[in-house]
Amino acid sequence: MTVNRVQPPLEVVLTDVNAKVVEAWRAAFADTPGITIRKGSILDTTVDAWVSPTNARGLMNGGVDAVIKRHLGAGIQLRVQRAIRDEFGGRLPVGSAVCVPSGATNPKFLISTPTMEQSSQNVSETLNVALACAAAFQAIHRQNNAAPGSIGSVALVGMGAQTGRVPARVCANLMWTGHTLFNDHCFDDYDDLRNTIVAQLDDIEKAPAEERVRITPPRRATARR
Repeated sequence: MTVNRVQPPLEVVLTDVNAKVVEAWRAAFADTPGITIRKGSILDTTVDAWVSPTNARGLMNGGVDAVIKRHLGAGIQLRVQRAIRDEFGGRLPVGSAVCVPSGATNPKFLISTPTMEQSSQNVSETLNVALACAAAFQAIHRQNNAAPGSIGSVALVGMGAQTGRVPARVCANLMWTGHTLFNDHCFDDYDDLRNTIVAQLDDIEKAPAEERVRITPPRRATARR
C-alpha cells in the first residue's frame, strides 16, 4: 500500500493556443479552485513540471511534444524513452506516465503521458484523454511521494484536442475528471487507475456533452491526505 505524505495544494495551469479549448476549460473548471486558465503556449509558463501528450514510444515528433523537444533539446526525448524502457519495457500504455528531469530550471520535470498509441491517431471516440490526464497527475503523486514538494505546480495543454481530434468540450470535461481524481485519490499503480476509469466511464458517450463525471475509486485506492 502506498504511503502518502501530506502535500501542499498543487497549482495547475491550463494553457493552450486554441481559444475553443480555453473556453471549454473555463466552463468545465468554473467551480474548481487552484486552477489558472490562460490562452498561450506552454513554453510561456513558469512551473515545476510540464505535461506533454505523447505516444506509446515517446517519439516527440509531432504536436506539443515536438514544440517541447525543440525548446528543451533532443536529450529530453532520450530521457523520456529511457524511462519508458526502464519502467514499461519500451512501450508506454495509455493511462500511464513517466516523469523525468528536464535538464532545465523551468520546468524542472517533464511528464509524458500517451493520449494515443501512434502519432496523429484519432482518439475522439476513446477515453484516452481522461486516462492520460489522470496518469499525469498520478505521476505527480509518485514524484512527490519519492521527493516531497518537488512538484508544486504543473502546466497542461488541451490533451488530445489537436492531433487527437477530441472536441474541445469533451477534452475539458475528461481533463476535469482526471484532475478531480488526483485531488481525491492516489492509486497504488497505473493498472488500478486504468481499470477504475474504464469501468466507470465506459458508457460516457451516452452522457450529454456538457456533463462532467466524477470517478469513485474502489477501496484499494488510497485517499489523498
